[in-house]
Amino acid sequence: MKLDFPAEQTIKERRSVRTYQEKSVSAEDKEKLMAYAASLSNPFGVHVSFHLLETKDASNSQKLGTYGVIKGTKVFIGVTVPAGEFALEAVGYDFEKLILYATHLGIGTCWLAGTFNRTAFTSAIGVKENELFPAISPIGYPAGKKSLTESLFRRTLKSGQRKSWSELFFKENFDIPLTEADAGDYALPLEMLRLAPSATNKQPWRIVQANGAYHFYAAIDTGKSGENPVVIQRVDVGIGAVHFHLTALEKDLSGKFEKLADPKIAAPENLRYLFSWIPEKR
Repeated sequence: MKLDFPAEQTIKERRSVRTYQEKSVSAEDKEKLMAYAASLSNPFGVHVSFHLLETKDASNSQKLGTYGVIKGTKVFIGVTVPAGEFALEAVGYDFEKLILYATHLGIGTCWLAGTFNRTAFTSAIGVKENELFPAISPIGYPAGKKSLTESLFRRTLKSGQRKSWSELFFKENFDIPLTEADAGDYALPLEMLRLAPSATNKQPWRIVQANGAYHFYAAIDTGKSGENPVVIQRVDVGIGAVHFHLTALEKDLSGKFEKLADPKIAAPENLRYLFSWIPEKR
């Protein structure tokens, strides 16, 4: 997989933008984004579809809205995926890669999983019965000044804050924190994963370095997930995975994502094993 933009630099530049300039997204920029979206693939082998929507195109019965969270733009990209294993991780991986590409172009974005009129967007996109519709993002040109709503959101969610290494990364088991020295060449890919966005900034990814691999887990609130097929923490881990993968590629660290039958790591009850990164032996 080739890199289409500088990974580390773009990851550090990416911000959630909720306040946009009151001007239309150019046809050229929309075309670039959707062409890039159509070219995306992910390590999970799942096809993810992207849908460009503009509020001016929606009928009165499909009033697309974000409950006042997003200001200044009327253009959105929605994502759908057939239900199945790794569907949600694939959404996180592909959509975040598109968002990073948008950042590289100077276009603002913001992951939205709950604060939008899901019924109206579902209808406008034409989501099929067997498809999942986990998220949308506005697109537009960032405004110089944040709205009051955006400032409140950022403060409430502590958007600029991230958990420490000792809370997220472990060595051999979940009792021993992984240090940057322990991570060696993978210290930067893990750090870029740490900076990834997540729903309500929960940062649910947990990674264990063991048996020569990096094993990815999701901290899932089982009490709230219930029967909902969209477990947003799995999307979040997909977001973290693309940060990790792109940075590894930028550092010439080859490997592959693979789900192991048994990673042989005792995990707390709230953690679900998802997949592993198996480095290529040099």
